[in-house]
Amino acid sequence: MFDKIMYRKKPCFSIITFLKDYLELYSRYTKIPIEYKDLLSFHGSTALMNKKDRDSLWVRVFYSDSDRIEIDKKLKEVYSLLHSDGSNISEPYLNIDAVDYCTFGNSKPFRIKVRNIINDNFTYFYVKKGDASRIYGLELEHMLSPYNLNFLVYQNTLIEEHIAGIPGDDFINEMLIKCSKVEKNQIAKSFVKFNERCMIRLLGDMRSYNYVITPIHDFDKVIYKIRSIDFDQQSYEGNLKVYRPQFFKENLKMVELVKDCLSKSSVDQYKIEERAIVARRILSNESRLTHLLKCMLNDHISTKENVLKLKNEIFMLTSYSMFKKSNSMGEILKASFNFIKRNYENHQMLSIRNQ
Repeated sequence: MFDKIMYRKKPCFSIITFLKDYLELYSRYTKIPIEYKDLLSFHGSTALMNKKDRDSLWVRVFYSDSDRIEIDKKLKEVYSLLHSDGSNISEPYLNIDAVDYCTFGNSKPFRIKVRNIINDNFTYFYVKKGDASRIYGLELEHMLSPYNLNFLVYQNTLIEEHIAGIPGDDFINEMLIKCSKVEKNQIAKSFVKFNERCMIRLLGDMRSYNYVITPIHDFDKVIYKIRSIDFDQQSYEGNLKVYRPQFFKENLKMVELVKDCLSKSSVDQYKIEERAIVARRILSNESRLTHLLKCMLNDHISTKENVLKLKNEIFMLTSYSMFKKSNSMGEILKASFNFIKRNYENHQMLSIRNQ
């Protein structure tokens, strides 16, 4: 069940003109005062350890005194563009506490810690290499998930807001065992819905460290929501299992939780619910989604081999001819959305074979 399903590192894809125009139209593309490459000029670094005193794969970077003054000022401006109106009114009250660099993963991000010096509230944002796959993933998450995302793009730089939550691997290893039976039932339900949403929109590599779990306190219970934090593997791989979190060994405890807590009829019910919700989001965002899909249809974000493998696997699962006719990842994703819409309108949401 948990054979290796990803073999090659995904390349970074440049932002084509179609996508740039789309981002400008929806106020995602704006000139920023500092770019990813500028932050690479650090003079030194020190490893950051996690709470278990293990290497976190992040390093804290240091710049020369003269560079640091300029970099701090520009990062405050980026924060204002991302979270406010872009003015410098709040600049005197902000401090850049840390700039961290991740040595793991495709995007090699910088994590910026910004603190309000008046009340010590702080938050993070990320500076990453611009990658078309990730941008498509962010936009699809914004439209098709329950969550709105805030990000900016300029040339080869991507600025992302921080997504708060408990890292999935930490939650599974340390907190899941402490949850009550009712809470475990609710977490299992969330995982089924999360698994379904990833498959529909072709978001891959949702191993436990690529999503967070967010407890939401209701008046009589705690609701646990699962949301993605890594969108690098949007519509690239040819193996359908990559887009189904249940097939990663890192999620084994979640899969076992679903088996222990939910009956087959309950799993089917939650699949239908999630497919219907996604279908309604597709319909309500139809104009913007159609525009994004046009960008993907004109873009090269995978290999011919991956496209051929994926379209055949999905066709075997659905018997929907539009998948068989697809010649790009954009066409496969368009077929997926049409399939979900058709079944929603025909009240046949369980027509995907249960595998």
